[in-house]
Amino acid sequence: MDSSSKFPLPFNQLSQFKSLSDHQKEIQPLKMAELFAAGSGRFSAFNIKAAGLNLDYSKNRINDKTIPLLCDLARACSLPESIKSMFNGDLINQSENRPALHSALRNFSGEPVLVDGKDVMPEIQKTMKRMKEFCWSIRSKHWRGFSNKPFKDVVSIGIGGSFLGPKLASEALKPYWGKGIACHYLANIDGSDLTEVLQGLNPETTLFIVQSKSFNTQETLKNANECREWFLLNGGTTDDLARHFSAVTSNVEKAKQFGINEQNIFPMWDWVGGRYSLWSAIGLPLMLTIGYKNFREMLLGAYEMDCHFQEAPLEQNMPVIMGLLGVWYVNFFNAQSHAVLPYDHYLRNLPSHIQQLDMESNGKSVDVYGRTLDYQAGPIIWGGVGSNGQHAYHQLLHQGTQFVPCDFILPLTSHNPVDQFHELLVSNCLSQSQALMQGKSLAQARSELADSGVDSDQLETVALQKVISGNRPSNTLYFDISTPKTVGALIALYEHKVFVQGKIWGVNSFDQWGVELGKQLGDKVHDALLSEDGLADNAMAAEFDESTQGLIEAFQAMKNKL
Repeated sequence: MDSSSKFPLPFNQLSQFKSLSDHQKEIQPLKMAELFAAGSGRFSAFNIKAAGLNLDYSKNRINDKTIPLLCDLARACSLPESIKSMFNGDLINQSENRPALHSALRNFSGEPVLVDGKDVMPEIQKTMKRMKEFCWSIRSKHWRGFSNKPFKDVVSIGIGGSFLGPKLASEALKPYWGKGIACHYLANIDGSDLTEVLQGLNPETTLFIVQSKSFNTQETLKNANECREWFLLNGGTTDDLARHFSAVTSNVEKAKQFGINEQNIFPMWDWVGGRYSLWSAIGLPLMLTIGYKNFREMLLGAYEMDCHFQEAPLEQNMPVIMGLLGVWYVNFFNAQSHAVLPYDHYLRNLPSHIQQLDMESNGKSVDVYGRTLDYQAGPIIWGGVGSNGQHAYHQLLHQGTQFVPCDFILPLTSHNPVDQFHELLVSNCLSQSQALMQGKSLAQARSELADSGVDSDQLETVALQKVISGNRPSNTLYFDISTPKTVGALIALYEHKVFVQGKIWGVNSFDQWGVELGKQLGDKVHDALLSEDGLADNAMAAEFDESTQGLIEAFQAMKNKL
């Protein structure tokens, strides 16, 4: 469909995009190091505080014109109106005809939130009360296992959003874990993962939480059935299942058939996407480990970020600025990826969660009007914990041909202040962002080599290899210490950043049809692998291309040898 249609113009056909393209030509030759050297007060000018977080975005390829131009683009794409629509419960997930109201799960305003004219807050509050009572009974040891021993281990069985968010948050908040309860996550459909999780657990003191909206997700259901079998083979009975298994699902009947008591089945709602479901009963394993009060504090941190996102002007809005800077680099500097680099062991799984949140949301090639995109959207998200990455992939960040903007994430205080470890960790973080910005000139490289006594015949060749161009952008997100509130605000910040970028690119950030195709084809392949006749059944063989047929036959041949 061309730009003369009744639909709004794609963002790259707007006059604001043209203004930014012209501005990029002005920015391209400028060196950030020179802008800092000019004493422009960049740190204070390009710094935002919100919900306990601080964003230093001064190490970006921008000047005082860039942010206003990016915000003009956001307004032309109706971002302010879209923010209101999301929080109002409008049907912003057009392809599935539903709202995206994860923010309602952390709504402390006392105001109603309507879905199809019905206030959903009473149901949310009722579920939260049930979660509180459930967790209290486990943590207080009133609810015990079949041999009357208190629970020591919780196994959360889920995948995707039912796994990554809760796992990130539970590890991020390890210092807040209650005594006596350890949390384990089972997601991968791999016998090795199952074996490692169950190894060393005692069925008498283990509680399982099955997390699947349909109670039919292939990986989750297979793992749940295997855990059920393990439980029954190791002392438990079918009557005991209700004591040791609970569920978060929309399919109450199927969960009951599994053996789960209805009072231990918690709801999932269509207006909450999987990757945004941490704040719901999907967070039950997290509440069991950190307690109700700390879970509520995490929700409060997210709520404070929600308020900031709704109320702050675009130019001073943390999620908006982070989202627009991402658009700036993807669409005007041809960045293909973005690195998330937490300098905190407890936040080591943040890149994995952001990876799903961002790539499953905005990894699209068609806009909400069905038009094929002729611009880039949805960068590859990757990263890892500092300072390990400095001895691995940071080499590419500094000298590689790939242009990779980075987010450095840094708590200023450690929960475990061991002999100046944290000072060393912080120095690594700050020096890496400085080095990316500053670089090393040829003259500096020559001088260093001459001072170290390198032979003059080799000096020039080696010096050229030591040059680091610098001028590579990064944000630094810093906060006092990782608390439930700051972790909640941090996760909500990235949720909103993804929404901002999806709105600019014109894609639906709340569906995932590519994931659905993989599930559909996976069922057919699975049937073929289990078939006794294999691909001798011509009708079955016709379902697959030659490569997939060959791989299925290779698997079956090995299986027949065993």
